[in-house]
Amino acid sequence: MKLQGKVAAITGASRGIGRGIAEAFLAEGAKIAVSGRTQSKGDAALQEMGAGDNAIFFAGDAREQASVEAFVDRTVAHFGQIDILVNNAGGSSGFAAVAELTDEAWHEALNWNLNATFWGTRRALQDMQTRNFGRIINISSVEGKQASKAMVSHYITNKHAINGFTKAVAFEYGAKGITSNAICPGAVETDLMTDAGPAAAESMGITYEAFLDNYAQEAAIKRLNTVEEMAAVAVLLASHEGGGITGALLDVNGGTAL
Repeated sequence: MKLQGKVAAITGASRGIGRGIAEAFLAEGAKIAVSGRTQSKGDAALQEMGAGDNAIFFAGDAREQASVEAFVDRTVAHFGQIDILVNNAGGSSGFAAVAELTDEAWHEALNWNLNATFWGTRRALQDMQTRNFGRIINISSVEGKQASKAMVSHYITNKHAINGFTKAVAFEYGAKGITSNAICPGAVETDLMTDAGPAAAESMGITYEAFLDNYAQEAAIKRLNTVEEMAAVAVLLASHEGGGITGALLDVNGGTAL
């Protein structure tokens, strides 16, 4: 029970990597707040997790500042504190080469990824500072360390920026008992991947199956990563034992990173 007595807030956690992290945190004794866009999906997720009074769901949109800040505020109001923030929500749409990328797609990605991470972190730090303890965990990407995919420059740019922000927070708040780290996953076939992947594949002129296989073949392990592998690293970073790790960009991508 590495997280007994801790309160964690995880954005975009009704499914995918966020859901896996939420389940792992519960198993380690944490109370959790999870967010997502749809109340019905959130209610179903909590029921499936069997969380009882140890979890709440907040329906909101990570692309909106007021929604992100309200999620953190509700976590503190309900559980009395916030010890761990996982900035997991993110993504992009409108896939195109830079010359054809629309303003709408660019700004949506900026809010969905970098701005959401900033808004949530800034709000959570206000409570964490009062107790000299905190864990900020940002879900970045292998593409935050390289630029090896076409048609996703907006996503790549945001993930690079999140990595820089992770280091800046680590530097500013390390002496206050607050760590800040990023997990850089490789491809994981989550619900988000099955939703957005076919459009990304089409923009590249390949099938969705070929799209997934490209990721697998790039990895040293020749397969996609799993949600459980991401969650295990998140548990370490959230724990007391992980207190000596900060400002780190941790690869969990099967050896995909160049």
